[in-house]
Amino acid sequence: MSLIVLTTLLMGIAFPIGKIGLSYAPPFFLMGIRYVLAGGLLALIVAKRPRPRGRKQWLQAVVIGMFQSGGVMGCVYYSMYWITSSESAIITSISPLIVIIIATLFAGAVYSSRQWLGVVIGFIGVAFTFGLHMSLQPGTFISFGGAVCFAAATLLIKRWGPSFDMTVLAAYQMLAGGAALLLMSIFTEHPYFTLTAKSIGVLLWLAILCSIVQFSVWFYLLRNGDAAKTSSFLFLAPFFGVLTSWLLLGEQVKWYALVGGVFICIGIFLVNWERKARRLI
Repeated sequence: MSLIVLTTLLMGIAFPIGKIGLSYAPPFFLMGIRYVLAGGLLALIVAKRPRPRGRKQWLQAVVIGMFQSGGVMGCVYYSMYWITSSESAIITSISPLIVIIIATLFAGAVYSSRQWLGVVIGFIGVAFTFGLHMSLQPGTFISFGGAVCFAAATLLIKRWGPSFDMTVLAAYQMLAGGAALLLMSIFTEHPYFTLTAKSIGVLLWLAILCSIVQFSVWFYLLRNGDAAKTSSFLFLAPFFGVLTSWLLLGEQVKWYALVGGVFICIGIFLVNWERKARRLI
């Protein structure tokens, strides 16, 4: 449980820290630097461990990186041009609900009525948070895309992860996702990075704590537990995201976002308290 609290705390605090970083670099470039730096450092740390074997495993690591580092973080931080870091944290947290839908449609998993009730309640929360007010933003849908990428990455890691050293996988998927984000930055942004003590501190925090430590712990948890149950604890990430956004940025959370967040947490709680899928993913 302590590892889940640690990794979700680091996930949550990455939202306001990343928003601070957007004052010094555009989103794709900032995230690209973050993951290339983090992946490179972690690859050096685990250099003596077994690397991916053959073209198939290298391709699997790249695909996971496209979803986990490139897709999730690219969407999350790009969405912050339109929505707050708190809102982005809340909507990204629905990924465990999407895990159940994807696993049912494409992996043949069978979940209980309680878990499906959790999915319904969770999406009611999403609708309440982002659909029952009149200011839907592009960032709303972009952040939702990040949640879908997170769910896809969760299932891919659970399926392919057992054949990898998980820390090695964390390193190379970050390198792949970071390279993709830098490429996107070249074609969609005007890349720059303003060098200050604060910007360097933000980058190092994101690269070391919110990437190397967080991904290593997260991948370990996914490999050693049920994907739906493990990801269901992600409800802690928006809690920490909202709390740290308030502490660091002074963001005020609207009442409908709080109510929607409560529905999402209830839905994820119901998913978590079911034993597990009857057919393993």
